[in-house]
Amino acid sequence: MAEIRLEQLAHSYHGAPSNPADYALRPMDHVWEQGGAYALLGPSGCGKSTLLNIISGLLVPSEGRVLYDGKSVNDLTPQQRNIAQVFQFPVVYDTMTVHDNLAFPLRNQGQPRERIDARVREVAEALEIEPLLNRKAQNLTADEKQKVSMGRGLVRDDVAAILFDEPLTVIDPQLKWRLRRKLKEIHQRFNVTMVYVTHDQLEASTFADKIAVMYEGQIVQFGTPRELFENPQHTFVGYFIGSPGMNLLDIALGTSGVEFEGRALAVPEAAVARLRQRPEGRLQLGIRPEFVQLVAPEDADLHGYVDLIQDQGTFKIVDVRLDTPSAPVIKVRLEEEAAVPDGRIGLHFPEAWQRFYIDDHLVEAADEDL
Repeated sequence: MAEIRLEQLAHSYHGAPSNPADYALRPMDHVWEQGGAYALLGPSGCGKSTLLNIISGLLVPSEGRVLYDGKSVNDLTPQQRNIAQVFQFPVVYDTMTVHDNLAFPLRNQGQPRERIDARVREVAEALEIEPLLNRKAQNLTADEKQKVSMGRGLVRDDVAAILFDEPLTVIDPQLKWRLRRKLKEIHQRFNVTMVYVTHDQLEASTFADKIAVMYEGQIVQFGTPRELFENPQHTFVGYFIGSPGMNLLDIALGTSGVEFEGRALAVPEAAVARLRQRPEGRLQLGIRPEFVQLVAPEDADLHGYVDLIQDQGTFKIVDVRLDTPSAPVIKVRLEEEAAVPDGRIGLHFPEAWQRFYIDDHLVEAADEDL
């Protein structure tokens, strides 16, 4: 196991990068502690796989250092870094049995046969592939092959870390939830540092204790699933985490406080005072659909009409179109049994769940007294 530290790490596929847009990874500092279960979450093209390949040694960074337990590994090969990596598509030896596929890394180390057999059976039991041990890999289904590929990463007990690059892509959707839970159990059992790359927030929150959210080549927030949900430090995190994502309104500071298209909003005075002290920029108010309340028109600053109701079985998503010049839609998440009012309705944003952003960054992130 190892602590993995990134120091001013950056990477560009351009020969002579001259601006931030030329970088696949922008300069970052980050730490994955020894023995932790982490997820690297973000959309396609945000730099997740590039970062993972740099950590594993498949790619040399343009700038900065990767350190394992405080020692730079920039010049070391993947083998020298002692990393196991599981890729998006299964990598197995088709002509070998499942047992031999799992045993292969241990045989390369020259371990005794008794030790190899015991470890192979331990990992096969954890992945629930014991009945397949004597079958040739070429006769397996795609999800069975991926389990074997994962097992080859897990079978060595001396690895510094195991890196997963969207490993459930080829897995049947009905089996994904079960395998995510299985990986979590395996981590708790073997206590090895794991970094799991995915674009799926459910996969990330099911597997990881902490999630690093990436956006445009940067880690914009690192925290627990609850921290990402309740206090997104960047508007992208608010949008990307949650189903549906956070509502965001462009607001302004007026003489009466925070305003939306000329209408004053009920916002804590302390928040208004702090916002006035910050530099100018695009100012937004964010609130999760789970926390928006439908109230009588006379009890609200914002009003609108129901535009769409989506019944999700255990809850409903209600789109409310505001009666303002720009007519944006506010999404509200309600319990299945909750009644949806007819006609003109009011929207209430509880102060405890209001979040304010300047140029996409959470104001409170630097102001804990807000």
